[in-house]
Amino acid sequence: MTTGTLKIHTENILPIIKKWLYSDKDIFVRELVSNSCDAIQKCRVLREHNELSTPDEDFRIDIRIDKPARTLTFTDNGIGMTAEEVEKYIAQVAFSGAEEFIGKYSSQNEKDQIIGHFGLGFYSSYMVAEKVTIDTRSYRENGAPALWTCDGSSSYTLEEGAREARGTEISLFIDKDNDEFLDESRLRSILQQYCAFLPFPIYLNGTQINKKQPLWLKNASECTDAEYLEFYRALYPLEPDPIFWIHLNVDYPFNLKGILYFPKITRRFDWSHNTIKLFCNRVFVSDNCKDLIPDYLMILRGAIDSPDIPLNVSRSTLQMDRTVRQLSQHISKKVSDRLSSLYTAEREKFLQCWPDIEMIIKLGMLQDDKFYERSKDFLVWKNLSGEWTTVADYLERNREAYKGKIFYTSEDQQSHVLELYKQKGIEVLSASSMVDTPVISLLEGKFDDIKFQRIDGAIDETILDASREKTLLDADGKTESFKIAEFIRSKLGIASVDVEAKSLHGDSVPALLVVDEEMRRMRETMALAQQQMPPGLAAKRTFVVNTNSKLVQSIYQLKEKDPALAQEMVHHLYDLSLLSQRELEPAALSQFVARSNLILEKMAKFI
Repeated sequence: MTTGTLKIHTENILPIIKKWLYSDKDIFVRELVSNSCDAIQKCRVLREHNELSTPDEDFRIDIRIDKPARTLTFTDNGIGMTAEEVEKYIAQVAFSGAEEFIGKYSSQNEKDQIIGHFGLGFYSSYMVAEKVTIDTRSYRENGAPALWTCDGSSSYTLEEGAREARGTEISLFIDKDNDEFLDESRLRSILQQYCAFLPFPIYLNGTQINKKQPLWLKNASECTDAEYLEFYRALYPLEPDPIFWIHLNVDYPFNLKGILYFPKITRRFDWSHNTIKLFCNRVFVSDNCKDLIPDYLMILRGAIDSPDIPLNVSRSTLQMDRTVRQLSQHISKKVSDRLSSLYTAEREKFLQCWPDIEMIIKLGMLQDDKFYERSKDFLVWKNLSGEWTTVADYLERNREAYKGKIFYTSEDQQSHVLELYKQKGIEVLSASSMVDTPVISLLEGKFDDIKFQRIDGAIDETILDASREKTLLDADGKTESFKIAEFIRSKLGIASVDVEAKSLHGDSVPALLVVDEEMRRMRETMALAQQQMPPGLAAKRTFVVNTNSKLVQSIYQLKEKDPALAQEMVHHLYDLSLLSQRELEPAALSQFVARSNLILEKMAKFI
């Protein structure tokens, strides 16, 4: 029997590992199982070099709980260790055996990848254990078994063990504060989270945990739709089936495999919840891929596995470097390529999926110039006839007739203004997404000589009827249109609102509110960013009354007969325009109702 001291620079290293290295205690399960996988993987590599003859079907990892003894045991039939190797790889903290082994037995085979790198994973066991033993026997024929014991201090004992078979058994004596890790259901949950896709069978108290192979290891050509859906349901059992997916397989300049799914967007969809699962050599690392996945792709689902992902020492989070940025750009390109292929080859399916992919495409264009260039040809809009079009196609049809303008509306607007455009057969696009305002501004900067104009953003000449324009001058040199506007302005009495009288094409719209396009866009953009408009910078409003409307004519004729009623009706007409265009403030609603009752009461006297 020999005694020794851990070869570390400070006696406080284990308390530091226990408290600070890992964010969650359950990480120790992942680390110990990963070490067992590495030990078995080394056996496979040795077999390829004719130094071992064990078949794959014999490899396994067993985890057993003994509640009376308060022990949790991890056993593998991997490469094992000699006493000298225990001294070298266990007693010297952060001296990884994986690094040395890889150097000696280099392999290009993906199946031969070793998980561990830092040599600290074993010590995560001290987060839950007051004592740990390692009972191990090397694959070497002349290697004697070794038994290592340490209570978490800087001292340990190393003596000859009694193990007869090749492999390692690590026993954790769970401390009184961590009873949860002696619960079988708790251990099963941890194993299913971290170890569900590891390459060797893992058994908990005799029941295998990892029965499914990760689908991302197969070539896309070998996978069926049923397999993709089955894999998705295994990852997200409570979510509806995805609409389509992307299979990633990259060998150069980095290794990356994975499957990304476009989820079905429902009312209960959580846009802020990131659920792409990140793996490193099939070991679950995190479901927080915010540095690897661009923001606009965060709503995707799926799994990504790469041995090249740079992780911090606890293998819990990404470390930003050039590789991560390259991976991010590549994933973005793959997504846009898949969308482009779908648009080109399966147009009908693409359009059916549009409500679920619209936000991804539009946010990607706003955040990433490269994504915009790859995606601009399949940014589609639906017009009010129910037909899908791109901006380029819209301009090809209408550039000359509309003088480079693109008319659009949103679901917030009612049909009273839209009716004027419909009567003239003007093509109007629907732009109801919350990000359409910044997208429209982006497109105006990308196209030459075009201007998006919401149908209530200006009075376009296309909806005017010049033949009925009231241009006849009276004795004072004023047209009837001028006098109607002057009358409405005086009765409205709102200095910040301009008033115009126009000969609109239709008679059914008595009035409408025109909100300055640029100021309204600024207001909507700031609202999207949850910011308030600066004081005194309200959107300019113009109240446009239709000189061809019978209602406007009737109000105008009340100027002498009942000026008080005329004033109430002008205010009511203005509020109706505000209400129909979602511009009426909630606080003004009670006054609107009171005025409605007053006008009805006065009008009833004429019956």
